[in-house]
Amino acid sequence: MPTSSKASTAYSFSFSSLTSEEDLTLASFQGKVLLIVNTASQCSFTSQYDGLEKLYQTYKEQGLVVIGVPSNDFGHQEPDLNKNIATFCQKNYGVHFPMAGKESVRGQKAHPFYQWARQCLGFWGAPRWNFHKYLIDQQGYLVDFFYTTTPPTHPKLAKAIQTLLQRSDSHF
Repeated sequence: MPTSSKASTAYSFSFSSLTSEEDLTLASFQGKVLLIVNTASQCSFTSQYDGLEKLYQTYKEQGLVVIGVPSNDFGHQEPDLNKNIATFCQKNYGVHFPMAGKESVRGQKAHPFYQWARQCLGFWGAPRWNFHKYLIDQQGYLVDFFYTTTPPTHPKLAKAIQTLLQRSDSHF
């Protein structure tokens, strides 16, 4: 896995998988629009799983992939083990989108993807809480972010996804 300073696209990164031994390699999603979201099961925003699943089901045939990244960084709201997180997400929200294994998303111990995203977007683009969303275009470029308070069902997020899905060269 590269360091954040050497990566130019999200395709340089991979995550461990929440449910399998195979890594979740972002390069395997080339040509897709990615929405990468740090998640937590014991957060007041946990119900966003439902909206993320609806977003995924609505746009997956057009090329959207939602990727959840559980993190215990904010309020210790994801204390469980990967297998229990997977069970919780499936049982309570019917999550079918890919989920990474639990990772740190802030500070010096942050997963390299999150270090790269902060480097690309600056201080205000870094997660401040659970359910911070990064939007990546079909070429692997980080094009936008959405704060925790922007629910997956917000028209602004849907419009940004639709715009990318309709463009063949979406790098701005």
